[in-house]
Amino acid sequence: MPSPMWRQHELKESYDVVVIGGGVHGLATAYYLTKLGVRNIAVLEAKYLGFGGSGRNTAIVRSNYRTPEGIAFYDHSVKLYEQLAAELEFNVMFSQHGHFTLAHNERGVTGLIERANNNRMVGVNSRVIYPAEIQKLVPHLNVFGHSRFPIMAALYHPPGGIIRHDAVVWAYARGADRGGAHIHQQTEVTAIDVHQGKVTSVRTNRGTIRAGAVVNATAGYASTISKMAGVPLPIESHPLQACVTEPLKPFLDAVIVSSTLHVYVSQTDRGELVLGAEVDDHQSYSIKGSLAFLEGAATHLLELFPFLANVKVLRQWAGLCDMTPDYSPIIGEAPDVKGFLMTVGWGTYGFKAGPASGHLLAERIASGKTPKLLEPFGLERFANDCLVGEKAAASVSH
Repeated sequence: MPSPMWRQHELKESYDVVVIGGGVHGLATAYYLTKLGVRNIAVLEAKYLGFGGSGRNTAIVRSNYRTPEGIAFYDHSVKLYEQLAAELEFNVMFSQHGHFTLAHNERGVTGLIERANNNRMVGVNSRVIYPAEIQKLVPHLNVFGHSRFPIMAALYHPPGGIIRHDAVVWAYARGADRGGAHIHQQTEVTAIDVHQGKVTSVRTNRGTIRAGAVVNATAGYASTISKMAGVPLPIESHPLQACVTEPLKPFLDAVIVSSTLHVYVSQTDRGELVLGAEVDDHQSYSIKGSLAFLEGAATHLLELFPFLANVKVLRQWAGLCDMTPDYSPIIGEAPDVKGFLMTVGWGTYGFKAGPASGHLLAERIASGKTPKLLEPFGLERFANDCLVGEKAAASVSH
């Protein structure tokens, strides 16, 4: 019988760092902390590893964002993803076959040109291409056929692609475990104790843990956890739905996105098409799919690939997105609560950012100094009116 990828431990009375959330952000933070010599770590997960956003996303990885701060941060994450399989000795199935953001009108083309220029200034490989080249690179896309939304251009980002999300979660969990971190599933946080402006302990359904530092890495429930520490966050939680089709013969090796049509699609190594759209417009903690999403996403997909009309949908799901006002994350220590750190507010960008978030936040915890790439993303930016506006790079919801 093969040995388990991570061990089970009794809950200790005290840890140097308690990470709340057993998804890619929490596990990456724990793993990189062990690499920096911090070993006395607990990762607490209320359900099972990858239950939340890390298991309910469309596994797209890219760095073609809009702001210099965002582009540099996500490019760091892409570079870490490129080395992840070798570093963690686990095949995470990272396929970098390109990411195409389509424009269907002149305003959309102008926006893509701006993003491409910003990307190149930071050293990220992105450029605007036009119908003839789009058709050459994605032969099955409805570029020149009849369409209500003709394709005028695309932002082509060659390093973009897809990855196996559960493999990433498992690999980071195994790496953290090997480094000495304790992973505790079925361990729900019920309260966080703060004394004289400093975190002192975390209460769970299995007992109370004294903690030198606490990391909130809980995605859709980020605001709920932060309230326990007395840290209000400007975050709304919205469901994001997706679905997969029956397996098809491979024909699509790139990620195709249309913000006008509010749809994006890629094909997995098993041949399934992964289809997503925009976040639901209402706040909710629901993770159920809806017929309205399915009808809308399927209709718009057929504008891009009309020959898929008779393909069957196998299953659909939803995840929770923690949305900030400027569509950028909140990373770092809470200004008024010492020892309470956050990697939250990822909205629809979370999975692609996991390695960079964990790597840089671990450095912040171990050294006590904020890495330069994290400086723009502190919670205080909202009070100081220093927003990092990434809404234009959302394309749809990924």
